[in-house]
Amino acid sequence: MTRNRNAKFVKRAGPAFTFIALGTTLVAAVIVSLAIGRYPIPVARALRILIALAIPGTQPDGPAWDEEERIIIQIVRLPRIAVAALAGAGLALSGAVLQGLFRNPLVAPQIIGISSGASFGGVLAIMIGLSSYGVVGLAFAFGILSMILVFGLSRLAGGTGILSVVLSGIIVGGMFSAFVGLMQYLADPDKKLPGIVYWLLGSFVGADWTKAAVIGFPTVCAGAGLLLLRWRINLLSLGDDDASALGVPVDVLRWVCLGLVSLIVAAQVSVSGGIGWVGLVIPHFARMLVGPDHRRLLPASAIMGAIYLLLMDDLARTMVSQEIPIGILTAIVGTPIFGFMFWKTQAKGWSHD
Repeated sequence: MTRNRNAKFVKRAGPAFTFIALGTTLVAAVIVSLAIGRYPIPVARALRILIALAIPGTQPDGPAWDEEERIIIQIVRLPRIAVAALAGAGLALSGAVLQGLFRNPLVAPQIIGISSGASFGGVLAIMIGLSSYGVVGLAFAFGILSMILVFGLSRLAGGTGILSVVLSGIIVGGMFSAFVGLMQYLADPDKKLPGIVYWLLGSFVGADWTKAAVIGFPTVCAGAGLLLLRWRINLLSLGDDDASALGVPVDVLRWVCLGLVSLIVAAQVSVSGGIGWVGLVIPHFARMLVGPDHRRLLPASAIMGAIYLLLMDDLARTMVSQEIPIGILTAIVGTPIFGFMFWKTQAKGWSHD
């Protein structure tokens, strides 16, 4: 009897311990990200500065740190950390949702075409000489436009199923990708093209609190909506027929989830450019950790995505003297990891040969 009770306790407490560990790791990643960079700051001092910023009046008497260190943390690193964490959380959450909706572990946020539309908006803004905020605004606007085009094309074709959405996303994404290529071909190779290429590769350079708000508001609001729907996504992942039999409005739920995912992806691309592999790889790690239940999978994916991009950004800032675009690192790290995971799990159902 006692053994059964202990087993039940471990089974119930397991997810709680997992999320406590993930939360602790996220906090540690934030503190490390505050401390490292081209101007290294001791971890203890960075933590004291963070506490003083969060709780006014806690600064000790005497010079506990240099004013330059406070400025670096408050103006440069904190907003960058916020943007990186939000981008990682949003992409990983979006990937987990899409893999559940499409019932396919190989689906990533880029498949619905929103990233290509937002990328074209950002490239167009660079071409016409807009400021960094203009790039963010136009990229977000074109991301939303591509979402509308995908939804409209799918409805126009008379389909509401998964195949219709995928084909519409491929069409819209391909069109905007062609426009991006055209802009690169027409860009001045000395003045415009380097900036376009660097932005398309993804980076958190120039992150500030305004950009953190731009990515934060859609990501938090849409992410909260997806988390509220996570038990319905569980039902939808069973298949349309089974979900309908259980009373789930399949078409409405699918479009709502796709709309929320599109907002997150458009916000991410508009602020930090193209960052791949996060939404594809991280949900698999989360699934290995907490299982396929979306009630746990979605929040775990979000936390792990935030940790992952924070660590990748730390590498991007410190590996070499010139900062590496974050999209390059996520691809270099993500592709072999995903290949190994595919090889390990092929016998469990990924391959239908």
